[in-house]
Amino acid sequence: MIYSMTGYASATGELNGFTWVWDMRSVNARGLDIRLRLPDGLDGVEDALRKSLKHKIARGNVSVTLRVSHPEDEGQYAVNPERLGQAVTHLMSIAAEAEMRGLVVSPVSAADIAQLRGVIEMRAADADSRAPLIEALRKQIPMLIDAFVASRQEEGQALAKIMTGQVDQVETLVGQAEALLNDRSQAQADGLRAALARIMDATEGADPDRVSQELALIAVKTDVREELDRLKAHVSVARAHLTAGDPAGRKLDFLMQEFNREANTLCSKAQFNELTRVGLDLKHVIDQMREQVQNVE
Repeated sequence: MIYSMTGYASATGELNGFTWVWDMRSVNARGLDIRLRLPDGLDGVEDALRKSLKHKIARGNVSVTLRVSHPEDEGQYAVNPERLGQAVTHLMSIAAEAEMRGLVVSPVSAADIAQLRGVIEMRAADADSRAPLIEALRKQIPMLIDAFVASRQEEGQALAKIMTGQVDQVETLVGQAEALLNDRSQAQADGLRAALARIMDATEGADPDRVSQELALIAVKTDVREELDRLKAHVSVARAHLTAGDPAGRKLDFLMQEFNREANTLCSKAQFNELTRVGLDLKHVIDQMREQVQNVE
């Protein structure tokens, strides 16, 4: 099962006058990067969310935003004097250090300070009323993540369909290359015989056996059957990864490098126009497949 690293899910809820909206989305990344923007005063929600995400998601840049509101917002939130003082002190220290080093720091507005974590928080007096809210949010996390995973799975199925078609194209092109080998061998043999005749005519006293051995060695070095066999093996492995149950993005990414290596070698050894064309077509399909793999978990 292929999962895309791109996904989206949202959820809403209402309890005891509180309303909330979850927003979860992700894009591709080399590893798992979780970024959360949650209101303060919701103890345990962040830990539960991170733990659940790490259990379900292997790769991707995941961003989660939670917005909680109440009909009496002005009474629910207040400035935390201690956090405000700390924030202002730190900002002043940064500005002073920057000035000493000759750096120009843009002015900081009150709105910028208010957005700093902990400066504005829910009133401590409302801790009891937040307990049911926290419990409701924690219970909603699995459902939210399931919807998120389903979104990634749906897009992953579309990616798998595209990549399966590309693997089929690679297999077809490898078959075309194999079908050209007899014609290539004949053309190569004719070329080697002509080369041998030119060498014997131009080189007095040349040893015919030695020259034949050198030309035969050239023929061996330009043989492409090994590359085609490896390409066929890579096709089988790619199909297995596309239907596997575990995340296959990194495995497929490595496999694309192997595909590309064999296609490059095929082109460099071809020395036959039709085989070169097939090799270039292979490189084109492999490049397209590599682009799709970058989005696979």
